[in-house]
Amino acid sequence: MQKRSVFALALAAATVAALTGCSAGSSADNGKVRVVASTNVYGDIASTIAGNAVEVTSLMSDPAQDPHSFEASAQSQLAVSKADILIENGGGYDDFMNTLRTGSKNTKATVLNVVDISGKKAVGGELNEHVWYDFPTIEKFTTTLTDALSKADPAQKATFTKNAAAFSGKLTALQNREAELKAKYAGAGVAVTEPVPLYLLEAAGLVNKTPEKFSAAIEAGTDVSPLVLQETLALFSGHQVKLLAYNEQTSGPETERVKAAATAAGIPVVPVTETLPAGKDYVGWMNANLDAVASALAK
Repeated sequence: MQKRSVFALALAAATVAALTGCSAGSSADNGKVRVVASTNVYGDIASTIAGNAVEVTSLMSDPAQDPHSFEASAQSQLAVSKADILIENGGGYDDFMNTLRTGSKNTKATVLNVVDISGKKAVGGELNEHVWYDFPTIEKFTTTLTDALSKADPAQKATFTKNAAAFSGKLTALQNREAELKAKYAGAGVAVTEPVPLYLLEAAGLVNKTPEKFSAAIEAGTDVSPLVLQETLALFSGHQVKLLAYNEQTSGPETERVKAAATAAGIPVVPVTETLPAGKDYVGWMNANLDAVASALAK
């Protein structure tokens, strides 16, 4: 399912050229490789692997911001125009990256599209593009990013490789935690307001009971039919699910009703986000998500 996006990109080519002051794709003035990521999720991973050897810019980094209404700025355009490596989620999630890249005329940057790297394909015309909740995908992305960084700065290859290995070890630990949950709770029903955390929930053996038309409508920003809403609310009154995963960064009347119904029925509500919460790195964030899921399932 592709997300709605609003992007303000009223920059003329002449303005971009004046802003950049140097050729697109060039390294930073201090000699460091420039990495620009669409969100702070990928920016954090890049910083973890690269350490202080690169300059990383994340275009979406406000945990209070609705990612659906992100507006790219002149600063975003400038950053993309100077990038050596561009990281985008893909799958229709952050199409603004392609718009920015086209506007900046940066044809030299290495582009890493994480959905493409994942190898995931649409099923029945639908693709869950929230691949940062899928740890095997992040493993593949880590390998691809490490290769790209090593090519951009061969002198730092040993550092990148060492940091990537340490990060991969933490990803393995996260997958082990999912396996532990699966061994204990496989088959338990869950509900979601949007499919944001589904990769994690399904890896833990949980079954999404949410009517597809509900989460699709919420993600697309369209009205939920009264019948579909009632089907969704019945999940909680009928105690068909063990938890509700609630996207904190996008809310509306229907999701608030669902949240209220879960609370009224004593069903735990697990908040999830699309970008890194303040003060968290990727691994800490995902461990906190797994903690919350485990706590909810245990009730």
